[in-house]
Amino acid sequence: MENKVVIITGASSGIGKALAEVFGQKGAKVVITGRNKKNLEATAALLTEKGIDNLARTADVAVKADNEAVVEETLKKYGRIDILINNAGISMRALFSETELEVIEKVMQINFFGAVYATKAALPHILKSKGIIIGISSIAGYRGLPGRTGYSASKFALNGFLETLRTELLHTGVTVLTACPGFTTSNIRNTALSKDNVVIGETSMDEAKMMTAEEVARRIYRAASRRKREVIFTTLGKATVFLNKLFPSFMDKFTYNYMAKEKGSLLKKDYSMDFDNG
Repeated sequence: MENKVVIITGASSGIGKALAEVFGQKGAKVVITGRNKKNLEATAALLTEKGIDNLARTADVAVKADNEAVVEETLKKYGRIDILINNAGISMRALFSETELEVIEKVMQINFFGAVYATKAALPHILKSKGIIIGISSIAGYRGLPGRTGYSASKFALNGFLETLRTELLHTGVTVLTACPGFTTSNIRNTALSKDNVVIGETSMDEAKMMTAEEVARRIYRAASRRKREVIFTTLGKATVFLNKLFPSFMDKFTYNYMAKEKGSLLKKDYSMDFDNG
């Protein structure tokens, strides 16, 4: 990664911030973006303190022009783009029957179209460098999670986009990596949207039992440096993806029961897994 130029969207906190540190410490020049100017500047100051060459740009991935401006500024300062990490994302927590459609639209705009816009703007330059495009997806992109219809839909869409792009670029020297963390200690649950499009402001899960953002970033770095096409984290995550393909009905019930245990669960009943009764 020495002297490679890496753009990371949504890098003002969580996994994005950790990725900026990991890639920067390996010698990359890091361009970080985010909507929260204060947090973004704090991250930039931290990177500078650690001796990491960086450029911070306040930008909203859901706005096409912002993505184009980030690419232009990156080229102006560094002259090239080697890696794009589509990390920016937002979640939601509400039953679909109660959710305002603008919540679904907002989540899709950031999680899916944000990645599409950023990739479209950076792709010509990544083709030149035979670089890497990384999408930070989720286990929710393989197995729908109750109470997260918009989030799961956006990650399913992202997975399909990345898989198709990977196939189109098969003979170009460009790597497309789909990275799927499990539940991670990040700010995404605190900033999740309610059914009324209001930030919930608190997590519904035990963050202490989750993989840290730093560990996720290290694993993504290793996968990228080895030019992998896909990486799925945690034993639970791998089992979920595998079993969902083989035993979808079982996984409907398992997932329901698992999500029913979260704090303030949206699911009305915690059904037992009584398979004899269907």
